Amino acid sequence: MLGFISHFDCHDHITGSLHPDTPARLEAITNQLIASGMDYVLRHYDAPQVSREALERVHDPDYIARVYDLAPGPGEASVEIDGDTVMSPGTLLAAERAAGAGVKAVDLVMSGEAGPVFCAVRPPGHHAERGRAMGFCLFNNIAVAAGHAMAEYGLSRVAIVDFDVHHGNGTEDIFKNEPRVLFCSSFQHPFYPFTGHEKETENLVDVPLPAGTGSMDFREAIAQHWLPHLESFAPEMIFISAGFDAHMADDMSSLMLSDDDYGWLTTELLRIAKTHSEGRIVSMLEGGYEPHALALRAPRAGEVGGEAPGRAAGVTAPPRPARRRSHHSPIHTDAEHTVLIQFQIGYILPPGSFRIPVVHSLDVFVGRFSIP
Repeated sequence: MLGFISHFDCHDHITGSLHPDTPARLEAITNQLIASGMDYVLRHYDAPQVSREALERVHDPDYIARVYDLAPGPGEASVEIDGDTVMSPGTLLAAERAAGAGVKAVDLVMSGEAGPVFCAVRPPGHHAERGRAMGFCLFNNIAVAAGHAMAEYGLSRVAIVDFDVHHGNGTEDIFKNEPRVLFCSSFQHPFYPFTGHEKETENLVDVPLPAGTGSMDFREAIAQHWLPHLESFAPEMIFISAGFDAHMADDMSSLMLSDDDYGWLTTELLRIAKTHSEGRIVSMLEGGYEPHALALRAPRAGEVGGEAPGRAAGVTAPPRPARRRSHHSPIHTDAEHTVLIQFQIGYILPPGSFRIPVVHSLDVFVGRFSIP
């Protein structure tokens, strides 16, 4: 049974009316799961609060203490950590839930109770370094999950793959000297956070992609760099930091990937997981910040599975709200085939090859399953 972890406390991370990361992202996921009828293949779990012990495996204790000290109390004003990263009175608990979701996901997968498992949480995590918050991220959720898998279950080989258009600098910072972790990241370069292009080591496989990179070059780069390392590493569990802002429909990044590219990559990761990892996969929500944009692009859904239901002729989308300038990109991604589980802040392609457009677009591919 596919596991789905979230918590309403993650809605209480209030970043301001002009900030891209809003509670509407999680509301869209929940609404879409209900509208698509996918609830019947999911087992829902509440995200627990993360322990200090789990945080301290991947973050400096002094940094953790600073985050707790900076957190505003009830009724207090929000605090800006940097130009992108904000803490409101509800942020600390939301961040504890987000990191705790990864810990819970590992426990579910390792026990066999659920799997794969997807965590729909915020704030995101892959930019948070060992001792630094940045890029909307306070605690590195995927790193906390991987650290838990190694510490509590004795795993000696875990792989983290990150195909967001932005380099996962925080995850790399945390695990750059950890031979038990293979970190694979593809990203546009040069682009925020302007890291990841310096060198490739035994456990860091960075694939910087120039603006304009399309399907052929992307797949060639992944096949040449990621896949051989993953096969030889033979991970005991695979963690996915998912971001689909390298899609060709994304109007703020400059990569040109298609639905089929994400489907191809997902197929490869699932094949490796089945071969080496007993199918163990944990996937965590990272970015995606443009609530109304998908409504303007819903006709693109017809590229897979026939015509997509959309707005009636002459009906326009609601106006796009103003938002603060940010390094992150909105995500406008179409789906892959019918048996590919997608948690999409936008639309989901469930069995039957139909799509339901809603107000935000973010694909997270978690696994394939058989439906009777």
